[in-house]
Amino acid sequence: MFKKLATATLVTGALLTSSVQAQQWHMPTPYGDANLPTQIAYGFAEDIKNGTDGDLTITVHSGASLVKHPEIPRAVRTGQVQLGEIFIGIMGNTHPVFKHDNIPFLATSFEDAKRLWEAAKPQIEKQLDKEGMTLLYTVPWPAQSLYTKAPVNTLEDLQGLKMRAYSPSTSRLADLMNTTPTTVQVPEIPQAFSTGIIDAMITSPSTGANGQAWDYLSHYTDIKAWIPKNVVVVNKRAFRRLSDEQRQVILDAAAAAEAKGWEGVRKTAAEDTATLAENGITVSEPSEELMAELQKIGDIMVKEWEQEAPEEVGAILSNYR
Repeated sequence: MFKKLATATLVTGALLTSSVQAQQWHMPTPYGDANLPTQIAYGFAEDIKNGTDGDLTITVHSGASLVKHPEIPRAVRTGQVQLGEIFIGIMGNTHPVFKHDNIPFLATSFEDAKRLWEAAKPQIEKQLDKEGMTLLYTVPWPAQSLYTKAPVNTLEDLQGLKMRAYSPSTSRLADLMNTTPTTVQVPEIPQAFSTGIIDAMITSPSTGANGQAWDYLSHYTDIKAWIPKNVVVVNKRAFRRLSDEQRQVILDAAAAAEAKGWEGVRKTAAEDTATLAENGITVSEPSEELMAELQKIGDIMVKEWEQEAPEEVGAILSNYR
């Protein structure tokens, strides 16, 4: 009897120790399961679970189901959640360096976007650290292009329309295009078009394909204005409380996730653009006049951006160019 009790006590103690050591983290993401960044987030979480033998598990809450997109940075910063995925540009009001990949025509190819990221990364990490967050990885989107309900050959064709905005930079762009910026997050896009809240948007082919844009608009003009990114960040205090081995598992999983993102986005961009055309959207190249007008706006926004934080933004531009 004594041996049985002793054995039971040891087993119970081991289970209690295991339950104490096991941690459950929560990761809100802004986008639905069909999007590449969300798919990568699920793989990232699985890698961490496997790499820690289940001692650390991460629940991915997709589609802004746990925390609304604009509130994710604060939720991670304050420790409401341990980590989260954020579209970098929405943090533009926090510091101008977060606008680096929302500036039109500064980087329009994946090669240039990668160079811009390497130039901006030190400043991004510095600002995130000040806010109590640590950068884990980034996933780029396909180049952002123009969705409308009618053909667009010049900016005059857009004048007076309500343009979807989702960051400080896209709001400024809408102003410079003589349109009215209207903040609409991804899950709300179909209803916003259907009810007349917005008339046009600049976003990726993936957002359009996953949101079945053919149900509420008819034209996609491939202006390739910029290539934005999501970042996955972790609460700095929560990260530091982990063991060295657990932190390394997370960093290794993050590196793998970032590699998948930069590789997968090229395929996703081509497939989703084809999906738009297959479902009846007119996919066209922009006119020379439209591109010339948009490039002028891009030049204005680069200058304005640099004036916001000459030292930090100047360092990014110098390293990039």
